[in-house]
Amino acid sequence: MNERVGEQAEVGHELCPPWVLREYGVLADGERGAVVDPEGRIVWLCAPRWHSDAVFSALIGGPGYFGVEPVDRWHVWGGYYEDGTLIRVSRWVSSDAVIECRDALAMPGSVDRLVLLRRMRVEHGAARLRLTLDPRPGFGAGRVRDPRLVDDVWAADADGLRLRLTGAQDARWHPEGGLCGEFRLREGEHHDLVLELSERGSTERLEPDRLWEETCAAWRRAVPDCSGLAAPRDARHAYAVLRGLTSSSGGMVAAATTSLPERADTGRNYDYRYAWIRDQSYAGLAVAAHGPHELLDSAVRFTTERILADGEGLRPAYDVGGGRVPRERGLPFPGYPGGEDRVGNHAAEQFQLDAFGEALQLFAAAAHHDRLTPDAERAAAVAVEAVERNWKQPDAGLWELDERWWTQSRLSVVCGLRRIAAVLPGPQGRRGADLAEAVFAETRRRCLRADGRWRRAADDDGPEAALLTPLARGCPPADDPSSAVTRRFIEDELAEDGYLYRFGRPGVPLGEAEGAFLLCGFTMALATDRLGDRTGALRWFERTRTACGPAGLFAEEYDVRQRQLRGNLPQAFVHALLLECAVRLNDASTLPG
Repeated sequence: MNERVGEQAEVGHELCPPWVLREYGVLADGERGAVVDPEGRIVWLCAPRWHSDAVFSALIGGPGYFGVEPVDRWHVWGGYYEDGTLIRVSRWVSSDAVIECRDALAMPGSVDRLVLLRRMRVEHGAARLRLTLDPRPGFGAGRVRDPRLVDDVWAADADGLRLRLTGAQDARWHPEGGLCGEFRLREGEHHDLVLELSERGSTERLEPDRLWEETCAAWRRAVPDCSGLAAPRDARHAYAVLRGLTSSSGGMVAAATTSLPERADTGRNYDYRYAWIRDQSYAGLAVAAHGPHELLDSAVRFTTERILADGEGLRPAYDVGGGRVPRERGLPFPGYPGGEDRVGNHAAEQFQLDAFGEALQLFAAAAHHDRLTPDAERAAAVAVEAVERNWKQPDAGLWELDERWWTQSRLSVVCGLRRIAAVLPGPQGRRGADLAEAVFAETRRRCLRADGRWRRAADDDGPEAALLTPLARGCPPADDPSSAVTRRFIEDELAEDGYLYRFGRPGVPLGEAEGAFLLCGFTMALATDRLGDRTGALRWFERTRTACGPAGLFAEEYDVRQRQLRGNLPQAFVHALLLECAVRLNDASTLPG
């Protein structure tokens, strides 16, 4: 028999030390995500939803974490995800024991209630493990009130949330450090901890065996078999990440975190816990390339609702419930090293023309699988009208920069209009087709150089990797000479060691201003394949998919020289493009366009 959690541990209120980003794992159930470090500490968790305030914010220098870790500090760590899931297994090997900790956010997820499962097991030897549960709601501004032990279940009120924890009945609650204790396990024994945080409270029994069984079954239903694709295990993992980031509302957050810096001490750290229309469309297109899976319907539903609600006033980003993204504000923490903490995102107020083009491509892909609902068809018509009224205006573009006449925005719109024109009936389809040709003609006049290369913008001749996105989708088509010329120029100017950067900065060498942009590496693979070079495409695909940590998670950027991740994680659109590459670079694929 294992010994229960006891009172031997000291108060665990010390600051959790940060790790490089590649060492973290992420748990997610669609409604929120948790970040776990190599020592078994949950250092990031917002509750009850993605955009809520954090209960554990140690990741960004704030208070609060949930730790289960070996007492013996003389150990090495590792870990893995169970195939096709976001069930994370941390593994520690000491001089006389091998210990595993299996972590998951219970599935299916609920909007107002999360359940975090932690199961420790000793594979070899015997071990002492330390428990610390130090919840700090409201980014530390709130308080945990009235902690009490009732029928072997710890309960407390946490700033509008109700907390329950099973499996720690012999631990002790310290006013300054939360719940602390230790337990011992012998070889073959396991011990379960189940943490619940809910808005309205719950009386449901927290039965670990049942919750684990339901969670495993939910992941089996959610993630399709990707055998036969290029890199099938990575493709399943990418799909699991996308599913974990997608709410029951259909909204998919761009990443689970906020304020993880893209470059140290440059102020470029943002809150990505929101659903971008563009990212949602990328994910839907990637899933549609594989088949008519659930995430395609989710993407179509969320995008449809936003377009029908806001029309040409469509915002680039929303919270996963479809609400407004708050304005940026700072937090009083030191931040992840090299960054500064903030929540909210100013980009949600921008006009981004390409979002309409990507949405139209998504709707056309859904129609290919006979999954275009009547509401989505209406939303497509609204999007066409919005493009017709606004395509001549400057916009912020894919990179959310200053408003200009960005080439990529117009070409993405042309691609979307052409594809949806084949789907919408009668006059609506003809209207889309005519508009596509008008936009393309004017974009060609303003943005195509005399030597056949596309400019970055109407007033900027520089190289721009964003242009690979429409090229990968067939706009311009592969037999248009400008496609090959532009792709080659981007590779010549923006590639380093097999990775690709977004754009050049005058007088600044590649890699000095920011890391390689992983979305661009995968779109380069797709564009290269579109132009008929399968071998070159596979090189880009294989090189770019190495830019992850041991957990197989991708951030937005990759520091080529230091081989480190940069920015928030896991970055949804990077995993989406990996999945699409895995489908389209499969020799057996006969998918259209």
